[in-house]
Amino acid sequence: MTGVPASAAGGSSGARRAGPRGPSGSAQGPAERTPSGGAAERGTAERGATEQGAAERGATEGGVAGRGGKIAAAAVNQASVWNVANLLTMLRLLLVPAFVALLLGNGGYDPAWRSFAWAAFAVAMITDLFDGHLARTYNLVTDFGKIADPIADKAIMGAALICLSALGDLPWWVTAVILGRELGITVLRFVVIRYGVIPASRGGKLKTLTQGIAVGMYVLALTGPLATLRFWVMAAAVVLTVATGLDYVKQAIVLRRQGIAERRAALKETEG
Repeated sequence: MTGVPASAAGGSSGARRAGPRGPSGSAQGPAERTPSGGAAERGTAERGATEQGAAERGATEGGVAGRGGKIAAAAVNQASVWNVANLLTMLRLLLVPAFVALLLGNGGYDPAWRSFAWAAFAVAMITDLFDGHLARTYNLVTDFGKIADPIADKAIMGAALICLSALGDLPWWVTAVILGRELGITVLRFVVIRYGVIPASRGGKLKTLTQGIAVGMYVLALTGPLATLRFWVMAAAVVLTVATGLDYVKQAIVLRRQGIAERRAALKETEG
């Protein structure tokens, strides 16, 4: 019986151990025997890169969308300036020069011109009552309104007082007291704003109403009992002006002391 050469047997067993040969006759290594594993790894890497790219694109688009949202919000806020409350405030500002021209028209003593001036002043006072109410009721409060509203109020009242004093209808000391109080309280509000806001009191609202009625009566060319009545109404307005001014000063002092005390307490807690 012919035996199988040991070399042949060994070669055969070696070939079996080496694994199947490729077309070129060379034995395939482990990597070559598992092409599906390499493809899976490459597919996973490709999917990871794709997902990362998608995430980066999403972040970029999200950033663009975020910036667009901020721009849109800013545009809405800018557009909200043109609301009915602010338009009434602007109207009151425009009425100031018209009121002065009417009051001083034809020498400043013509009853007809002064009647027209009173009508302009009355419209300004009425818009003053409505614009703030509309802004608070319908959430139309804007930075423009916060600044323009008090300016319009003081502008129309100051113009009326100065013109009336210039015409000799109202003593200058009355004008000085009222305007000095208004300007002083405005400055005081800004001084204590870091400690809090001084709220408008009922006395302050009554003062504003009384001033408006008194000044309106002085704008009209009144005689007789009505002329006497307007003197007493103006006297009441002056008293309320001084009294509410002192009350605001008291509130400002209390507010400042409270603010200082709270800051000191907070500082002690931080140090402790």
